[in-house]
Amino acid sequence: MAGIPPALQPADSTGIRIMDLLDVARGPVLKVALAVFVLGTLWRLFGILRLPRRPDRSPAREGAPGRARGALRAVARGFWPRQAFAQVAVLATINSWIFHLALALVCLGYAPHIAFIRRITGLGWPALPDAVMHLAAGAAFVALPLALWLRLSDPVRRYLSRTDDYLSWAVTFLPFLTGMAVMSDPSAALLARPHAIYRDPLAWHLITLELLLLWFPFGKLMHAVLFAFSRGATGLRFSHRGVRV
Repeated sequence: MAGIPPALQPADSTGIRIMDLLDVARGPVLKVALAVFVLGTLWRLFGILRLPRRPDRSPAREGAPGRARGALRAVARGFWPRQAFAQVAVLATINSWIFHLALALVCLGYAPHIAFIRRITGLGWPALPDAVMHLAAGAAFVALPLALWLRLSDPVRRYLSRTDDYLSWAVTFLPFLTGMAVMSDPSAALLARPHAIYRDPLAWHLITLELLLLWFPFGKLMHAVLFAFSRGATGLRFSHRGVRV
């Protein structure tokens, strides 16, 4: 039962401990979510990479950079808006940088998250201090609502937005929201316990993560993987023609 240590939870007539919400979230639901995430992402990549491509038989423009250099330049150039759009896009760009940096720190630097990754993959690394994690989580908690406000307050962005955009925002925000409920104690104390004390909040935090994993291959969150391919393809075409991206 939620909030009760596993050893103290009631059993049925056969003596088997009754599964609670956290057991289900850690067990079958997590396995399904990970399978959908991995297989769905590979399926999307396979579907894109197998699309027929028309060969460019024109000679490269004189002085054009190599294919790899043109692709890498386009990937790197896309991380900041062009001068013509800098004034209207600078806030959104800075906010995006803050959020993605905070997301990386929280996902890969928080000790309980590293322990979670280690249980699944066997990989681990040193954790960052809790103070850094609290600062990063707070920054993400501000950056995500600000990103939504920037979308809704801009008539063009609002017109171009679809259900996918708002659903992707929601499944990204929910793990941060539910994560705040399980950050009450220092990470060292959380890891030292043989069992979770607040099982319901932890279960809902894990379920929101699983929703994100389930949605990832099918929505615009796939930009985390596809941005390099799309920018690289643009860089290849433009650099071949002598256009500086």
